[in-house]
Parts: sequence; structure tokens; C-alpha cells
Amino acid sequence: MVTGSLSERVLAGDLRALARAASLLEYGRDNGRELLSELFDRTGRAITIGITGPPGAGKSTLVSALTGTLRANGKTVGVLAVDPSSAFSRGAILGDRIRMQEHHADPGVFIRSMATRGQMGGLAAATLDLALLLDAAGWDVVLIETVGVGQDEIDIARLADVTVVVLVPGQGDDIQAIKAGVMEVADVFAINKADLPGVEGLEQEIRFVQSLSDKNRSVFPAPIRRVIAKEGQGIEELLKTALAILEKKGRAGDRADIWTARIRELFRDRLLSLVPESAIAEQSIRVSRREIDPFAAVENLIRLALSEKGEQS
Repeated sequence: MVTGSLSERVLAGDLRALARAASLLEYGRDNGRELLSELFDRTGRAITIGITGPPGAGKSTLVSALTGTLRANGKTVGVLAVDPSSAFSRGAILGDRIRMQEHHADPGVFIRSMATRGQMGGLAAATLDLALLLDAAGWDVVLIETVGVGQDEIDIARLADVTVVVLVPGQGDDIQAIKAGVMEVADVFAINKADLPGVEGLEQEIRFVQSLSDKNRSVFPAPIRRVIAKEGQGIEELLKTALAILEKKGRAGDRADIWTARIRELFRDRLLSLVPESAIAEQSIRVSRREIDPFAAVENLIRLALSEKGEQS
């Protein structure tokens, strides 16, 4: 069992203890999960804002600007910046530690860069765990910046209370370059670098895509806000919009819906963790040789996962 001293230090605002707890969670250690279980009843107060969008949209600059504005309003801010990792080494250039230097000396800002390590969906596997840790530790707002692949980042909608999709004019076929799934997760669109030519056209493209969507959530069409993150312009209005959307969500839906999606992801990750990579590779080889079909391979892995779980119990 995790010693009570670490959880007590986390709750007391000890940043070193928080960093240690974050490492335990990020690297999937059992005592990290035990710690989070101890702290879970202290969660549910922080606001989680996801920032996603294509490369070059200025997501990191926007996160830095949002952090500055939140701090000016007296809010503590946790930043989880998920960087892409090499498919070979699983290492990553954790660039946000460089891009957010202006906030590093601020004790009211906690920044954690994480590598995806091959995780699909634009998020590191431990992102939910770390967001809950910061929530339990008393941080007011958690900002989550995804890797910016522009394709598979829809998982952020399952994790964040409010999702901001950042776009920028002047990059050619902006909307066409992004899959519909990414567009549809937006609770609010932020057009960054709004001083560049093409803002009006980009805004019209967004509204056109919205008009084609048949989502149930179209009752609350995602508003569009123009910002110049580098200069801090429009940031306060963007924050007000995000908070207003969160209030609407709170009135219109049940938080259980959000947790249904989150628990599905946790269940999937836990199930995969019970199966060795070598077993998946073995089944893949058998499928590639046409010895078995993919469905049989999945059934074999399920049986293996259940047997592994039985041995651990």
C-alpha cells in the first residue's frame, strides 16, 4: 500500500511530492494507482480544458497565454503537454518545457510533458491519471495539449470537460486537412493568428462543416473565437466562452456520460496490459500466415488475458 505520507504531501501542496506521484502514474506502477485510489474522493473540482488541432496552429503558445490569463485571475494551473514519440525509440522531444519557460518559476503552475509512447488518439496513456492527480491536489484548471497530429485526437473529448480546437488561417485547405472526427469534438473553435489574411474564409469553412454535421450536440453549435495567442489578444474572451460552455454542459448532461467513455478507455487499457506484447505479436504472425483469422486471434488474446488475471488474483 502507498504510504500515507505521499498522499498527505500531495494534498498539502508539496510540488516535489506531486512530481513523484506523477512519475508513479506515468510509468504505470501499481503504487501510483493505489495512490490515485486514495485520492480519488478529493477529485471533481478542477476544470479540464483540452487543446487540440493540427501542427503549426500555435497550440503551445495558446496554452501559455491561457495559463498567463488564468494566473492573472488567481487560478492555479496544471499543464499536461503530450508530445509525439518516436515509433522506434519511444522517446520524445518534450518541447513544451522549452516553450513555457516563462511559467516555470511560478509555484501556481505545474507543467508535465509526456510522450505518447505509441499511444493512439494523441494522448499519453496516463493523461487521465495525471489530470485526476492534479484535480485531487487542488489545482483549479488543468490544460491538456495533444500532440497535434490533426487526425486521431478525438480521445481528448472523452477526457476534457471542454475541448478547444485550434486552427490558423493561411495553411491552404485547413478544414479539408482535418478529419471530421476532430472537427466534431470541438466545444469551441479558436482561430489563432487572427491578424493573418484568410480569417473570414476559415470562419466560413468552419460554419459550413458545422452545417453538415448531424450530431445531437448541434443544439449547442461550437462558437468560434478569434485570438492572437502570441500577443494575448482574445484569450480572456476564449476563457469566458469555455466556462459558459461548461455551464451549459453541466445543465444539459449527466457527468456519468463522460465517465462511461472514460471507463471504457480504462477497461481497454487494463485489458491490454494483461496481455504480453509477445503474445500479440505471435497472434499477428499466425494471422499474416493465414493460419487463423483476426477474430480467432482476438478470442485467443481474450482467453489469455482472463487466464493472466486469474493467476494474479
